[in-house]
Amino acid sequence: MKLNYQNEILPSEIKIKVAKNINGLDIKYLEAGKKSKNSELIVLLHGFPEIGFSWRKVLKELSHHNFHIISPDQRGFGGTTGADFTFTDNLSSYNHLNLVKDIYLLCKSLGYEKVKCIVGHDSGAAVASWASLLYPNFFMNLVIMSAPFPGPPNFTDIDRSNYISDTDLIDKELEKLDKPRKHYQSYFRSKNANEDMMNSEQGLKSFIRGYYHYKSADWTNNDPFNLPSWSAADLSKMPTYYIMNKYQNMAETVNEFMPNKNQISSCTWLTEDEIKVYEENYTNTTFQGGLNWYRSSVDINNLLKLSKFKLSKILVPCIFIAGNKDWGRYQKPGSIEKMKLIMEKFEGINIINDAGHWVQQERPTQVINLILGFLENK
Repeated sequence: MKLNYQNEILPSEIKIKVAKNINGLDIKYLEAGKKSKNSELIVLLHGFPEIGFSWRKVLKELSHHNFHIISPDQRGFGGTTGADFTFTDNLSSYNHLNLVKDIYLLCKSLGYEKVKCIVGHDSGAAVASWASLLYPNFFMNLVIMSAPFPGPPNFTDIDRSNYISDTDLIDKELEKLDKPRKHYQSYFRSKNANEDMMNSEQGLKSFIRGYYHYKSADWTNNDPFNLPSWSAADLSKMPTYYIMNKYQNMAETVNEFMPNKNQISSCTWLTEDEIKVYEENYTNTTFQGGLNWYRSSVDINNLLKLSKFKLSKILVPCIFIAGNKDWGRYQKPGSIEKMKLIMEKFEGINIINDAGHWVQQERPTQVINLILGFLENK
């Protein structure tokens, strides 16, 4: 299936391009503005389950300020090819060091020796943060959204023999609750997660619509607050898209909170035509490439590689952005405090009203203004 819907929806100022032979990938990316003698590059990194198209509302406006903007489909997503889209045991290519290498080499291939700003949303926030940590003289400024970056793991060879991830451990507590629950990341790492979502009872398009709705400000019960501890009792206060019912998969979870016809027709930040772009992309790729990111995050070999940087800090200026209806910033208690410690030049947390998890799609104007304000005089 060819990616046709995206071509039809995007304004003429946004181009679809492919960079060949980048760290084993052909990387598809959206571009606004052009490289010139005086232009500066901004890189926008999506999360899950998103693609570069998720930045469509931000790209065009930023280019009007003499920036050259790109938003790539990252490894395992969208129109970028060359990644392993299977439930593979070899997760080394999905290690954050390699995900950063993808983006670094992409920028170098465009002729840049410096990037004005790297921006990451959701799981893309971790890639953006690692990029700034590893290449502080290349990625000059950092904006992360929805997911605080707690810093490199503190992992040793001693931990190797009996390592169990935090989410797998908490699952043992969650299943003992009166209403048994489980952590969504543990579920996303399971072998059946991809098939559950791809072949859901409601169909792929409706599943994507429901998932986006449930985590957005449109679902009026999203009212996040700081959780005191990483305990089953506290985590179970979060919605079921994070702390799932034990015996439901994600498609079944989402199906209980589907928007009605009026809510769908009035959703201006995610139209039915825009949903088709996501449907078409994930029909082509499935979710498994993106799910491999979750599996890589608890892979022992990958953790050992990342742990070598456990004493490192991020030296470039940084801000954090989130919607006031987004549970993302609270899902791991203590991560905001750790983020402030790891950032040497942290310039603050910015909360956007009436926005949920998909902040750059739900409230693009506010996101644009915050990025421009942050970069002013830098």
